[in-house]
Amino acid sequence: MQKKIDMSSFEKRKEAFVKLGQYLLQFLQSVESETDLSAQLSPIQIDKFREADRAIRGFIGNSTQFNPWFVREFLLFSIHSIALSLAEEELEKWTSDYPQLIEPQKAPKNIAIVMAGNIPLVGFHDYLCVVLSGHKLIAKLSKEDAVLLPLFHQILSSFYPALSDFALFTSEKLANFDAVIATGSDNTARYFDYYFGKYPNIIRKNRNGVAVLDGKENQKELELLADDIFLYFGLGCRNVSKLFVPLHYDFKNLFLAFEKYKDLFNHNKYRNNYDYNKSIYLINKERHLDNGFVLLKEEESISSPISVLFYEHYTNPLDLNAKLLSQKQQIQCVISGNEFDDCQVFPFGSAQNPMLSDYADGVDTLKFLLSLK
Repeated sequence: MQKKIDMSSFEKRKEAFVKLGQYLLQFLQSVESETDLSAQLSPIQIDKFREADRAIRGFIGNSTQFNPWFVREFLLFSIHSIALSLAEEELEKWTSDYPQLIEPQKAPKNIAIVMAGNIPLVGFHDYLCVVLSGHKLIAKLSKEDAVLLPLFHQILSSFYPALSDFALFTSEKLANFDAVIATGSDNTARYFDYYFGKYPNIIRKNRNGVAVLDGKENQKELELLADDIFLYFGLGCRNVSKLFVPLHYDFKNLFLAFEKYKDLFNHNKYRNNYDYNKSIYLINKERHLDNGFVLLKEEESISSPISVLFYEHYTNPLDLNAKLLSQKQQIQCVISGNEFDDCQVFPFGSAQNPMLSDYADGVDTLKFLLSLK
């Protein structure tokens, strides 16, 4: 019988996530083959590991039956991003800023998390923060993304069975919690405020990424920007939905860079959005640019519909900087090759590869969890 390991140790919990990252990398190397991480487990644990492993593989092969937006390519991209973030050096670099993590939680709290379902595994970072901090997770999963995260937790618990008690996944009404993290639209945020306002909470609203171009970007940078725009069909809160471009900006090279994503037009739901938005613009005689699978429209708003990218001209970088600051509550990240005062800027291609310290809405989730008494 394997000796039960005390999972009040932060180092053991971190070690479990490192092993999960190693498993995910091996999974990606060969989706069809067994991994060798099960050699570290008891026979009973091996069965649980293989059960979850088979379920993950099966889901990848049939993901669009669960959610039409969860195509194989984007699922594998999400898993790869998570796997890289769980490298030992990445976890160490991130958690080193929180020395209180090494102190066992004297009274672990139940943390309710209302998870979004816009892109695959969008709630993983919150899950990681809660388990690493030593609290217990009660996750209300979105029906759009209800499969993979519980399976990942099953894999994690195969390495250290005591971790199975650190997370409960449900589709039922949340109950018996001490603090809340909830993610949704601006409308649902009002609902969250009403129901969860009396608890310690983080409530996230709708945000989007924006990109600032100066017309000097090379083709490689523009192709990386295409990733920031089109990965996950543009459904993520970090996806770029708005461009700021100088006057008389020539979109020719940008459209050329977009060509790597022209196959999005073959996706039925994406194409339906494109056809709908195009017809509205044509009927209303609204000026727009069209490359055959994405529409560019001059618009002050930040958040654009699926298949549409808004843009706005600027003349003075200082005025633009002031505008970015004034719209800070609507912007999740700024992508650019230039720097702006009082505004964190991310390089091209990094929107969907955030660091562990790049917290959603700029709110330090781990600090919040560690502050709970």
